[in-house]
Amino acid sequence: MTATYLQHETIWFDKVKFAEAERQFYERLVQSGEMVSAEVLAQISSLQSQVDSLTKLVQSLQTTVSNLQGGKGAAPAPAQAQRAKQPSESKPAPADDDDVDLFGSDEEDEEAAKIREERLKAYADKKSKKPTVVAKSNVILDVKPWDDETDMAQMEKAVRTIEMDGLLWGASKLVPLAYGIKKLQISCVVEDDKVSIDELTEKLEAFEDFVQSVDIAAFNKI
Repeated sequence: MTATYLQHETIWFDKVKFAEAERQFYERLVQSGEMVSAEVLAQISSLQSQVDSLTKLVQSLQTTVSNLQGGKGAAPAPAQAQRAKQPSESKPAPADDDDVDLFGSDEEDEEAAKIREERLKAYADKKSKKPTVVAKSNVILDVKPWDDETDMAQMEKAVRTIEMDGLLWGASKLVPLAYGIKKLQISCVVEDDKVSIDELTEKLEAFEDFVQSVDIAAFNKI
């Protein structure tokens, strides 16, 4: 792997062998008395520095390649990889006999049931206190007398004596009909679920000394 990785690098691998040959060359020069110029010596020193740098670079590359090769582990088998992904199931340690609460479960169930009942009761109370919309109607009735001699004040007094749950009498006035006869026009507010207009009309017509008939002049939902 190292040779393959470095096959394209121009590095001097035989540095030791060539250094020895170089040393022998210079020894022969000294023995033969030939002088070496300063320029040649500078070039030789520069080459030696470059060789040392390249040597360090090779050693660094070899270390990097070794680390890369050592970091690559064999791929785990499918079963091993699957087991590695799944967290290990640790079995709980057996509890001591002193720590076992034989009645804890029942107490917890009773406490939970009590809390649930309290919440249901609170919800029911809250729902019962919620105001409900009561359907009401505003009704204007025309109460007609027998003739012009009927005491209209007494007739209105008799009408207002009628009391029913969900009935509230309102304003009234006398409206001319004909030949001096006037009718009593009276308003009332009724709760639709409690008061029947037909029943109220029958109660008004029961005052036969004053009332000839009763008509509905207006009927509006509130």
